[in-house]
Amino acid sequence: MPRIDTQSVAYKGFAIMAFIVIILAGIKAASPIVVPFVLSAFIAVICNPVIGGMTRFKVPRGLAVLLLMVFIVMMGLWLAQIVGSSINEFSTQLPHYRDQLIDQFGWIVEKLQAFNIIITKEQILAYFDPGIALSMTTNMLTGVGGVMANLFLIILTVVFMLFESQSLPKKLHFALDDPDMRMQQIDKFLHSVNQYMVIKTLVSLATGLIVSTGLFIIGVDYALLWGVIAFLFNYIPNIGSIIAAIPSVLLAFIQLGPAAAGGTALLYLGTNMVMGNVVEPRYMGKGLGLSTLVVFLSLIFWGWLLGSVGMLLSVPLTMIVKIALESSKGGSWLAILLADDVDDVGPKSEEDDTTQAA
Repeated sequence: MPRIDTQSVAYKGFAIMAFIVIILAGIKAASPIVVPFVLSAFIAVICNPVIGGMTRFKVPRGLAVLLLMVFIVMMGLWLAQIVGSSINEFSTQLPHYRDQLIDQFGWIVEKLQAFNIIITKEQILAYFDPGIALSMTTNMLTGVGGVMANLFLIILTVVFMLFESQSLPKKLHFALDDPDMRMQQIDKFLHSVNQYMVIKTLVSLATGLIVSTGLFIIGVDYALLWGVIAFLFNYIPNIGSIIAAIPSVLLAFIQLGPAAAGGTALLYLGTNMVMGNVVEPRYMGKGLGLSTLVVFLSLIFWGWLLGSVGMLLSVPLTMIVKIALESSKGGSWLAILLADDVDDVGPKSEEDDTTQAA
């Protein structure tokens, strides 16, 4: 039996860790350039199936890219104008909403006193500042808006990525010394990333539309703003829906009282239960699960590394790492640690594919 040199293994592990730290430090320092590029890559991945569908209808690829980019820019400018004005108006009203919410705490204090729980509004404020809860999501949206200020650079990068998307798989095979296209892990990795991003975006879009419509019917102010927040935060499973629900529930409590706040909470709960437990698994399958701890830690890590955009894309970025690890022989053990369950790791069976296609 060959003897293992523990000293060389320790040196190798130390060198790998130092290499990772250097790379992360470089990404952190170059985040003003890296963040728009990452955002462009995700937009290109989402848009690529649309371009493919248009080309199948005999639309030239250049014209298809041009039409889609014009549509995205027009929709983005329209949405940015509405959401931007809502954020500005909500920010100016935030101190007023905070004072109203503090006054509403009187109702909570009276209910607690009925159960012989003596507590004052000052004691509640010592542990819970509603101003922080109300401004947290708007601050994150402001950070995303700062990145979107480089709209021309992002759109231009997306255009070039879409033109290069057809040759990307072949380039990867040649880069990894596989000119005969025998390494199926590469194709599986690209397909899995594309499938995850497209399905997640469609589910998030449906979640945002349902939330925005429901809040409009209930009568909560800035319904479109909360719908956009629900769309963005739906990329963060488990805790994203909770974070997105907090400001609108508090605002419903301020505006319309406890009954409307309860209805708003039920709207978020019902929407996310249906979308997260019925619709998304139906089309995405069970092979992309992350543990709740990994979701929370990835939110902190990518948020620290890439700012607000990193927080919103934390789970897709972690999913790409997990899919890449699953596609490699040496990284499958780490993919198991990232997964919610051991059954969530590994290639899907043909039976699963047939079930999803049905």
